Amino acid sequence: MPSYIALIHKDPNSDYGVSFPDFPGCVTAGSSIDEAKDMAQEALALHIEGLVEEGEALPEPSSLEAIMTEAANRDAVAFLVTVPERQAPPVRVNITVSAADLREIDAYAEAHGYSRSGFLVKAAKEKIHRAA
Repeated sequence: MPSYIALIHKDPNSDYGVSFPDFPGCVTAGSSIDEAKDMAQEALALHIEGLVEEGEALPEPSSLEAIMTEAANRDAVAFLVTVPERQAPPVRVNITVSAADLREIDAYAEAHGYSRSGFLVKAAKEKIHRAA
């Protein structure tokens, strides 16, 4: 399983942000370092799932040296996130939802580094686990 470098950033009065130089646009955050690391694993898995669904090739992991030569990355802390093995292929489903609810779902998902599908699955799993 390949591992990719994640960068954790912390600005004053903000959560811990995580980005992946090999996957522009794949970002997440957490209120603690541990939460940010957990969210990074999930964000990367969902991002890769989306790329695979679209038939995109995954990039080769960059080296730490290459990533840290970028000036914008020098204040970040790097850590590895291993890509989980794919389980069953995803299944496309159709749901009916009001336009207002869909806008709210999409806004929340985008603001928190999820795809629409990834956020809906995460929310459903959290509800299931709380009920158990």
